Amino acid sequence: MKKTKTEQAGEDLFNFAIDRSDTKTLMAHLHKEAIINRTKVEYELQILRIVSVGWGISYYLENAAYKNDLVQLYWMGIHEFSQDISSTSGLLIDKDIDYFQILKDRLDTYLKTLYQGKKTPDPVMVIGPKFAEICGNGDDIFTIMTGSRMFSTALGGVKECLNLLSSKESL
Repeated sequence: MKKTKTEQAGEDLFNFAIDRSDTKTLMAHLHKEAIINRTKVEYELQILRIVSVGWGISYYLENAAYKNDLVQLYWMGIHEFSQDISSTSGLLIDKDIDYFQILKDRLDTYLKTLYQGKKTPDPVMVIGPKFAEICGNGDDIFTIMTGSRMFSTALGGVKECLNLLSSKESL
């Protein structure tokens, strides 16, 4: 059965979000003088990527008629993916893990930071410091820059994907 444009967009954005190539690249370039737990940074980078893509869909499609459908498809895919991670991780560490809840909590944290007081003109300037704080050292400039790059890269990928799809036809 052929997928609708919205279904294909949801799948493409899901695959983009869980891709680890940017995470690996950013970790390879995280300055050796960064005063941070690198394992925590790597873990949080992937979370930031997933929540950034989800936020980016809503941000870029603010007034689009198909926004809610695409957002729902994306988060349903992430939910299924999270269940697999939760099961595997739970077996490895012999403890129940709810990865989707972790993603929801992190999204709430970033949203609260973005919209504290007034809307920031440049979300990247807010997300990087919050990312570094979550990783354990809010003052580490190298970690701030790494989080900012991931957020920026994720949003750029969302924008590119949505532009490609909308240029072909309406979703």
